[in-house]
Amino acid sequence: MSKVVDEKALDSLFREARSYAKWQARPVTDQTLRDLYDLLKWAPTSANSGPARFAFLRSKEAKERLRPALAPLNVEKTVTAPVTVIVAYDLKFYEHLPKLFPQNPGMAKLFEGSPELETIAKRNSSLQGGYLIMAARALGLDCGPMSGFDIAKVDEEFFAAGKPCFGCDQEFFPEGHVKTNFLCNLGYGDPSSLHPRLPRLPFSEACSLL
Repeated sequence: MSKVVDEKALDSLFREARSYAKWQARPVTDQTLRDLYDLLKWAPTSANSGPARFAFLRSKEAKERLRPALAPLNVEKTVTAPVTVIVAYDLKFYEHLPKLFPQNPGMAKLFEGSPELETIAKRNSSLQGGYLIMAARALGLDCGPMSGFDIAKVDEEFFAAGKPCFGCDQEFFPEGHVKTNFLCNLGYGDPSSLHPRLPRLPFSEACSLL
């Protein structure tokens, strides 16, 4: 049976966690990023499909490739972040289902033929992007998730045919195979840059009990 985590963990994951736009000059190691993925991958997705793909941009060269796609207000916070993650989704995620969901051999065909294929992939990659934020916070990292960028430019620069895919097993993602969902900066935030925490809606305004 699941156990309730302690108050300190709840503070780290939710109550005291903040979104950052300015960062300390502390690197995020490759091992931390591996640990991050190895944690988030266990959270649920439809039929265990895991359609999200994560491109971790760390080098100055990679950030410069991203820069032209960013809205002006997002440039500084992104190029100065130790890591920017492109949270994307694989439209051919179903090809991995014989390995990931072996109890139902027909599931791959079911997804492949679905008119809702892209909706399913994007919805589940959004879930996995949320898991990434929670896993990052659990590992002591701070996050700055964002939209405010040109999706078509990011797709062309990072996921078009012939482009490198950052250490994955494939030589490249064929064009149209992977699409961008959102971006998330990672690192160790500068607490001096924070504004007072904004309010949230109370239960009575956001929820119903039926």
